[in-house]
Amino acid sequence: MKYVITGCDGKLAGRVSEEVLAKVDPSQLIFTCRSLARLNPEKKAHWESKGIAVREANYDDKAGMVQAFKGGNRIYIVSSVTIGEIRRQQHRNVVDAAIEAGVEHLTYTSFLGASDPKYADVYVTPDHTATETYIKECAQRCNIRYNFMRNNLYLENYLTDWSILASLSGNEWHTLAQDAKATFVPKDDSARLAAALLLGKGEDNKAYIACGKEAISCHEIYRIVNEISGKNFKYCPEDEKGLYSYFDSLHIPRDSATGDFSKSPFPWCSNDMVTNEQCIANGMYDVVSDDIAKITGQEPATARELAGKYTYIWKDNVKNLKDIK
Repeated sequence: MKYVITGCDGKLAGRVSEEVLAKVDPSQLIFTCRSLARLNPEKKAHWESKGIAVREANYDDKAGMVQAFKGGNRIYIVSSVTIGEIRRQQHRNVVDAAIEAGVEHLTYTSFLGASDPKYADVYVTPDHTATETYIKECAQRCNIRYNFMRNNLYLENYLTDWSILASLSGNEWHTLAQDAKATFVPKDDSARLAAALLLGKGEDNKAYIACGKEAISCHEIYRIVNEISGKNFKYCPEDEKGLYSYFDSLHIPRDSATGDFSKSPFPWCSNDMVTNEQCIANGMYDVVSDDIAKITGQEPATARELAGKYTYIWKDNVKNLKDIK
């Protein structure tokens, strides 16, 4: 059995790669990334020294992906970054390439609410709905099998990204979610679930929810960060218009596909972040699932447990996502 992992140089798929490497022989692994030229050469050499095949798989290059995925039986597909039709086409490309390469099972990183119409207006959700639908259609035609991992918002984003935003704006922590709660998922726990599904621990053709075990508000996370960091951030509640204006002031584009990210601290757009905040405020991300514990045998970490990993962000005054470890 050979396992393919896409986006192995990313924040989530990189964690998935290490989880799988700890469980199977390296000769069974194919790690891919968008550009080998941009992959850390030490990381590439480390993986190859263990016997892992490291290949380039650009989601815009279907023919190249077919070659990259050859020999693989099961694949983990991390979702692309650019939101909209560009991403939907990229996802169709990677699914088509996997099938053409002979891959038999797909594990796809989806998003909470992808199958629920009430989430249709969330900025990122339609892309995942479209991709899930396409994979299901392919499964009927090609007899492939699949799992969907529907992630809640990442807990790290509020411990790290929002801290960076506050540091960039006079230590002001701006949010419209306020005291509404959500079951944010830690990336390590999401990665453990993804690795387990890739390795066949789930039931075929089933979706699993990746969420945390605690419901916590952005206000509570802010208090934890203040306590641990000693930064004394000021909590600044916003309405929708105010939050958009705040992101505008930090050079964060509103749209993912057409925005200029050259001065932005993140590759995320404000349409994404504002609609997510609205969903938190409306209780849409306060979901309950024990899928992570059931499939992996380990409970997700809490915000307080996780916050201690990121003290360097406040100590070193990190101000860009690329500097988060």
